[in-house]
Amino acid sequence: MREIKTAALIGLGAIGGYAAPKLDTFMGKERFTIIAGGKRKERLEQEGCCINEKVWKFCITAPQEAVHTVDLLIFSVKYQGLRQAAKDASGFVGENTVIMSLLNGVESEDILREYFPGNHILYSVIRIPSIHENGKISYPAGWGEISFGDAQNDEISEDVAAVRDLFEKSGIGYQIPQDMLRDMWHKFMTNVSENQISAVLKVPYGIFQVSEEINYLRENTAREVIQIAQAKGIDLREEDLIKQREKVASYPFYGKTSTMQDIENGRKTEVDMFAGAVIRMGKELDIPTPYNQMLYDCIKALETWNHHQSEHSEEREHDF
Repeated sequence: MREIKTAALIGLGAIGGYAAPKLDTFMGKERFTIIAGGKRKERLEQEGCCINEKVWKFCITAPQEAVHTVDLLIFSVKYQGLRQAAKDASGFVGENTVIMSLLNGVESEDILREYFPGNHILYSVIRIPSIHENGKISYPAGWGEISFGDAQNDEISEDVAAVRDLFEKSGIGYQIPQDMLRDMWHKFMTNVSENQISAVLKVPYGIFQVSEEINYLRENTAREVIQIAQAKGIDLREEDLIKQREKVASYPFYGKTSTMQDIENGRKTEVDMFAGAVIRMGKELDIPTPYNQMLYDCIKALETWNHHQSEHSEEREHDF
Protein backbone atom coordinates (compact mmCIF):
# COMPACT_ATOMS: atom_id res chain seq x y z
CA MET A 1 0.00 0.00 0.00
CA ARG A 2 1.31 3.42 -0.93
CA GLU A 3 2.39 5.93 1.72
CA ILE A 4 2.88 9.69 1.35
CA LYS A 5 6.28 10.26 2.93
CA THR A 6 7.15 13.71 1.56
CA ALA A 7 5.01 16.71 0.64
CA ALA A 8 5.32 20.31 -0.54
CA LEU A 9 2.85 23.19 -0.64
CA ILE A 10 3.00 26.28 -2.81
CA GLY A 11 0.84 29.23 -1.80
CA LEU A 12 0.97 29.95 1.92
CA GLY A 13 -2.10 32.17 2.17
CA ALA A 14 -5.56 31.86 3.70
CA ILE A 15 -6.07 28.41 2.18
CA GLY A 16 -2.56 26.96 2.45
CA GLY A 17 -2.36 28.24 6.00
CA TYR A 18 -4.94 25.67 7.07
CA ALA A 19 -3.03 22.59 5.90
CA ALA A 20 0.58 23.73 6.38
CA PRO A 21 0.76 23.71 10.21
CA LYS A 22 -0.86 20.28 10.41
CA LEU A 23 1.47 18.78 7.81
CA ASP A 24 4.50 20.43 9.39
CA THR A 25 3.59 19.11 12.84
CA PHE A 26 3.09 15.53 11.65
CA MET A 27 5.74 15.22 8.93
CA GLY A 28 8.45 17.50 10.28
CA LYS A 29 10.66 19.88 8.36
CA GLU A 30 12.64 17.06 6.81
CA ARG A 31 9.60 15.77 4.95
CA PHE A 32 7.41 18.85 4.41
CA THR A 33 8.36 22.14 2.79
CA ILE A 34 6.80 25.37 1.53
CA ILE A 35 7.84 26.38 -1.99
CA ALA A 36 8.69 30.09 -2.14
CA GLY A 37 11.49 32.14 -3.59
CA GLY A 38 13.02 35.61 -3.54
CA LYS A 39 11.85 38.17 -1.01
CA ARG A 40 8.89 36.00 -0.01
CA LYS A 41 11.28 33.22 1.02
CA GLU A 42 13.38 35.69 3.01
CA ARG A 43 10.32 37.10 4.77
CA LEU A 44 8.90 33.69 5.66
CA GLU A 45 12.26 32.51 6.99
CA GLN A 46 12.87 35.64 9.02
CA GLU A 47 9.38 36.58 10.19
CA GLY A 48 7.44 33.34 9.78
CA CYS A 49 3.70 33.19 9.14
CA CYS A 50 1.15 34.10 11.81
CA ILE A 51 -1.68 31.56 11.86
CA ASN A 52 -4.28 31.69 14.63
CA GLU A 53 -2.01 33.96 16.70
CA LYS A 54 0.96 31.56 16.47
CA VAL A 55 4.03 32.32 14.37
CA TRP A 56 5.04 29.32 12.27
CA LYS A 57 8.47 29.01 10.70
CA PHE A 58 8.30 26.32 8.07
CA CYS A 59 11.03 24.81 5.95
CA ILE A 60 11.11 27.08 2.88
CA THR A 61 12.58 25.87 -0.40
CA ALA A 62 13.04 28.10 -3.44
CA PRO A 63 12.02 26.68 -6.83
CA GLN A 64 15.64 26.50 -8.01
CA GLU A 65 16.66 24.71 -4.81
CA ALA A 66 14.56 21.62 -5.50
CA VAL A 67 16.73 18.55 -5.03
CA HIS A 68 14.22 15.76 -4.48
CA THR A 69 10.75 15.22 -5.85
CA VAL A 70 7.87 14.81 -3.39
CA ASP A 71 5.06 12.28 -3.04
CA LEU A 72 2.37 14.97 -2.70
CA LEU A 73 2.32 18.49 -4.10
CA ILE A 74 -0.44 20.88 -3.00
CA PHE A 75 -1.29 24.08 -4.87
CA SER A 76 -3.05 26.79 -2.86
CA VAL A 77 -2.13 29.94 -4.78
CA LYS A 78 -4.44 32.56 -6.24
CA TYR A 79 -5.98 31.68 -9.58
CA GLN A 80 -4.01 34.35 -11.47
CA GLY A 81 -0.76 32.90 -10.12
CA LEU A 82 -1.43 29.24 -10.90
CA ARG A 83 0.51 28.98 -14.16
CA GLN A 84 3.60 30.59 -12.67
CA ALA A 85 3.27 28.36 -9.61
CA ALA A 86 3.15 25.28 -11.85
CA LYS A 87 6.45 26.35 -13.42
CA ASP A 88 7.99 27.13 -10.02
CA ALA A 89 6.97 23.75 -8.59
CA SER A 90 8.04 21.63 -11.56
CA GLY A 91 11.31 20.62 -9.93
CA PHE A 92 9.40 18.96 -7.08
CA VAL A 93 7.32 16.77 -9.41
CA GLY A 94 8.40 13.25 -10.22
CA GLU A 95 6.76 10.42 -12.08
CA ASN A 96 4.75 9.32 -9.04
CA THR A 97 3.95 12.70 -7.50
CA VAL A 98 0.27 13.09 -6.64
CA ILE A 99 -0.95 16.64 -7.25
CA MET A 100 -3.82 18.42 -5.51
CA SER A 101 -5.20 21.91 -6.12
CA LEU A 102 -7.09 23.64 -3.31
CA LEU A 103 -8.07 26.56 -5.52
CA ASN A 104 -11.68 27.56 -5.78
CA GLY A 105 -13.38 27.16 -9.13
CA VAL A 106 -13.56 24.25 -11.55
CA GLU A 107 -10.67 24.92 -13.92
CA SER A 108 -7.42 24.56 -11.95
CA GLU A 109 -7.12 20.80 -12.41
CA ASP A 110 -7.33 21.18 -16.19
CA ILE A 111 -4.67 23.90 -16.10
CA LEU A 112 -2.34 21.71 -14.04
CA ARG A 113 -2.80 18.83 -16.48
CA GLU A 114 -1.27 21.04 -19.15
CA TYR A 115 1.94 21.17 -17.10
CA PHE A 116 1.89 17.69 -15.57
CA PRO A 117 0.06 15.43 -18.06
CA GLY A 118 1.55 12.23 -16.70
CA ASN A 119 0.71 12.78 -13.04
CA HIS A 120 -2.33 11.80 -10.99
CA ILE A 121 -4.13 15.10 -10.33
CA LEU A 122 -6.85 14.77 -7.73
CA TYR A 123 -9.97 16.90 -7.72
CA SER A 124 -10.34 18.84 -4.49
CA VAL A 125 -12.07 21.75 -2.78
CA ILE A 126 -11.61 23.20 0.68
CA ARG A 127 -14.31 24.58 2.93
CA ILE A 128 -13.10 26.86 5.67
CA PRO A 129 -14.09 30.37 6.77
CA SER A 130 -10.82 32.28 6.97
CA ILE A 131 -9.67 35.81 7.64
CA HIS A 132 -6.46 37.05 6.03
CA GLU A 133 -5.69 40.59 7.11
CA ASN A 134 -2.56 42.54 8.05
CA GLY A 135 -0.35 39.55 7.30
CA LYS A 136 -2.23 37.32 9.75
CA ILE A 137 -4.39 34.28 8.99
CA SER A 138 -7.10 33.02 11.30
CA TYR A 139 -9.75 30.28 11.30
CA PRO A 140 -12.49 29.33 13.75
CA ALA A 141 -11.41 26.44 15.98
CA GLY A 142 -12.62 23.08 14.74
CA TRP A 143 -13.45 24.27 11.23
CA GLY A 144 -11.88 23.10 8.00
CA GLU A 145 -12.53 20.28 5.57
CA ILE A 146 -10.97 19.24 2.27
CA SER A 147 -13.11 17.24 -0.14
CA PHE A 148 -10.94 15.32 -2.58
CA GLY A 149 -10.67 12.28 -4.78
CA ASP A 150 -11.05 11.16 -8.36
CA ALA A 151 -14.03 12.29 -10.44
CA GLN A 152 -15.97 9.28 -9.13
CA ASN A 153 -15.00 7.46 -5.96
CA ASP A 154 -17.14 4.33 -5.97
CA GLU A 155 -13.81 2.58 -5.42
CA ILE A 156 -10.97 4.40 -3.66
CA SER A 157 -7.77 4.46 -5.71
CA GLU A 158 -4.39 3.79 -4.11
CA ASP A 159 -3.33 7.43 -4.38
CA VAL A 160 -6.57 8.72 -2.87
CA ALA A 161 -6.20 6.22 -0.01
CA ALA A 162 -2.61 7.39 0.59
CA VAL A 163 -3.68 11.04 0.84
CA ARG A 164 -6.58 10.05 3.09
CA ASP A 165 -4.17 8.29 5.46
CA LEU A 166 -1.88 11.33 5.54
CA PHE A 167 -4.79 13.65 6.32
CA GLU A 168 -6.01 11.40 9.10
CA LYS A 169 -2.58 11.25 10.72
CA SER A 170 -2.09 15.01 10.30
CA GLY A 171 -5.50 15.94 11.69
CA ILE A 172 -6.70 17.54 8.45
CA GLY A 173 -10.48 17.43 8.12
CA TYR A 174 -11.54 15.67 4.94
CA GLN A 175 -14.21 13.80 3.05
CA ILE A 176 -14.12 11.72 -0.13
CA PRO A 177 -17.42 12.30 -1.96
CA GLN A 178 -18.70 9.57 -4.22
CA ASP A 179 -19.36 12.17 -6.94
CA MET A 180 -16.43 14.56 -6.63
CA LEU A 181 -17.32 16.62 -9.70
CA ARG A 182 -20.76 17.36 -8.31
CA ASP A 183 -19.16 18.40 -5.00
CA MET A 184 -16.78 20.77 -6.81
CA TRP A 185 -19.51 22.36 -8.86
CA HIS A 186 -21.71 22.82 -5.80
CA LYS A 187 -18.90 24.74 -4.09
CA PHE A 188 -18.37 26.69 -7.31
CA MET A 189 -22.05 27.62 -7.38
CA THR A 190 -21.91 29.00 -3.84
CA ASN A 191 -18.67 30.91 -4.43
CA VAL A 192 -19.91 32.47 -7.63
CA SER A 193 -23.11 33.71 -6.03
CA GLU A 194 -22.18 34.46 -2.40
CA ASN A 195 -18.56 35.65 -2.70
CA GLN A 196 -19.14 37.99 -5.58
CA ILE A 197 -22.32 39.61 -4.29
CA SER A 198 -20.83 40.24 -0.85
CA ALA A 199 -17.75 41.77 -2.48
CA VAL A 200 -19.74 44.14 -4.67
CA LEU A 201 -21.93 45.28 -1.77
CA LYS A 202 -19.06 45.12 0.76
CA VAL A 203 -21.29 43.40 3.31
CA PRO A 204 -20.83 40.19 5.37
CA TYR A 205 -22.76 36.93 5.18
CA GLY A 206 -25.54 38.42 7.28
CA ILE A 207 -26.95 40.19 4.22
CA PHE A 208 -28.21 36.82 2.97
CA GLN A 209 -30.08 36.33 6.24
CA VAL A 210 -31.97 39.61 6.19
CA SER A 211 -32.50 40.65 2.56
CA GLU A 212 -35.00 39.01 0.21
CA GLU A 213 -33.73 41.17 -2.64
CA ILE A 214 -30.16 39.94 -2.25
CA ASN A 215 -31.26 36.31 -2.05
CA TYR A 216 -33.18 36.80 -5.30
CA LEU A 217 -29.93 38.04 -6.86
CA ARG A 218 -27.91 35.24 -5.22
CA GLU A 219 -30.15 32.46 -6.48
CA ASN A 220 -30.45 33.79 -10.02
CA THR A 221 -26.66 34.10 -10.18
CA ALA A 222 -26.38 30.50 -8.97
CA ARG A 223 -28.92 29.30 -11.53
CA GLU A 224 -26.57 30.32 -14.32
CA VAL A 225 -24.00 27.91 -12.85
CA ILE A 226 -26.60 25.15 -12.55
CA GLN A 227 -27.55 25.53 -16.22
CA ILE A 228 -23.91 25.27 -17.30
CA ALA A 229 -23.25 22.31 -15.00
CA GLN A 230 -26.24 20.41 -16.36
CA ALA A 231 -25.11 21.10 -19.94
CA LYS A 232 -21.76 19.53 -18.99
CA GLY A 233 -23.42 16.47 -17.47
CA ILE A 234 -22.79 17.50 -13.85
CA ASP A 235 -25.53 16.48 -11.41
CA LEU A 236 -26.32 19.93 -10.02
CA ARG A 237 -30.00 20.75 -9.54
CA GLU A 238 -32.51 23.35 -8.40
CA GLU A 239 -32.89 21.29 -5.22
CA ASP A 240 -29.30 22.16 -4.33
CA LEU A 241 -30.24 25.81 -4.48
CA ILE A 242 -33.17 25.23 -2.12
CA LYS A 243 -30.95 23.40 0.38
CA GLN A 244 -28.41 26.21 0.23
CA ARG A 245 -30.99 28.53 1.79
CA GLU A 246 -30.60 26.60 5.05
CA LYS A 247 -26.82 26.81 4.91
CA VAL A 248 -26.62 30.56 4.38
CA ALA A 249 -28.95 30.98 7.34
CA SER A 250 -26.31 29.29 9.52
CA TYR A 251 -23.28 31.31 8.36
CA PRO A 252 -21.53 33.61 10.88
CA PHE A 253 -23.53 36.84 10.57
CA TYR A 254 -20.49 39.11 10.40
CA GLY A 255 -18.27 36.63 8.58
CA LYS A 256 -16.67 37.86 5.35
CA THR A 257 -16.17 36.04 2.08
CA SER A 258 -12.65 35.83 0.67
CA THR A 259 -13.59 38.02 -2.30
CA MET A 260 -14.91 40.73 0.01
CA GLN A 261 -11.67 40.55 2.01
CA ASP A 262 -9.65 40.90 -1.20
CA ILE A 263 -11.54 44.07 -2.15
CA GLU A 264 -11.20 45.52 1.36
CA ASN A 265 -7.46 44.86 1.42
CA GLY A 266 -6.76 46.08 -2.10
CA ARG A 267 -5.84 42.65 -3.41
CA LYS A 268 -6.66 41.19 -6.81
CA THR A 269 -9.74 39.00 -6.58
CA GLU A 270 -10.52 35.65 -8.16
CA VAL A 271 -13.32 37.10 -10.29
CA ASP A 272 -11.80 35.59 -13.45
CA MET A 273 -12.11 32.17 -11.85
CA PHE A 274 -15.71 32.87 -10.74
CA ALA A 275 -17.81 35.10 -13.02
CA GLY A 276 -15.12 35.08 -15.69
CA ALA A 277 -15.29 31.29 -15.96
CA VAL A 278 -19.09 31.29 -15.95
CA ILE A 279 -19.17 33.85 -18.76
CA ARG A 280 -16.63 31.89 -20.84
CA MET A 281 -18.45 28.59 -20.40
CA GLY A 282 -21.80 30.25 -21.02
CA LYS A 283 -20.59 31.56 -24.38
CA GLU A 284 -19.25 28.12 -25.34
CA LEU A 285 -22.59 26.50 -24.48
CA ASP A 286 -24.82 29.34 -25.69
CA ILE A 287 -26.19 29.91 -22.18
CA PRO A 288 -26.87 33.55 -21.19
CA THR A 289 -25.08 34.73 -18.04
CA PRO A 290 -26.31 38.31 -17.41
CA TYR A 291 -26.05 38.15 -13.61
CA ASN A 292 -22.46 37.00 -13.70
CA GLN A 293 -21.62 39.57 -16.36
CA MET A 294 -22.95 42.31 -14.09
CA LEU A 295 -20.97 41.03 -11.09
CA TYR A 296 -17.84 40.64 -13.20
CA ASP A 297 -18.04 44.23 -14.41
CA CYS A 298 -18.66 45.54 -10.88
CA ILE A 299 -15.76 43.65 -9.32
CA LYS A 300 -13.40 44.65 -12.11
CA ALA A 301 -14.43 48.27 -11.48
CA LEU A 302 -13.68 47.89 -7.76
CA GLU A 303 -10.27 46.40 -8.57
CA THR A 304 -9.55 49.34 -10.88
CA TRP A 305 -10.56 51.78 -8.14
CA ASN A 306 -8.32 50.04 -5.59
CA HIS A 307 -5.42 50.21 -8.04
CA HIS A 308 -6.08 53.90 -8.70
CA GLN A 309 -6.25 54.64 -4.98
CA SER A 310 -2.96 52.84 -4.41
CA GLU A 311 -1.18 54.69 -7.20
CA HIS A 312 -2.44 58.09 -6.07
CA SER A 313 -2.24 57.68 -2.29
CA GLU A 314 0.41 60.41 -1.95
CA GLU A 315 -1.68 62.84 -3.99
CA ARG A 316 -4.67 62.25 -1.70
CA GLU A 317 -2.57 62.99 1.38
CA HIS A 318 -1.50 66.34 -0.10
CA ASP A 319 -5.14 67.24 -0.82
CA PHE A 320 -5.89 67.62 2.89
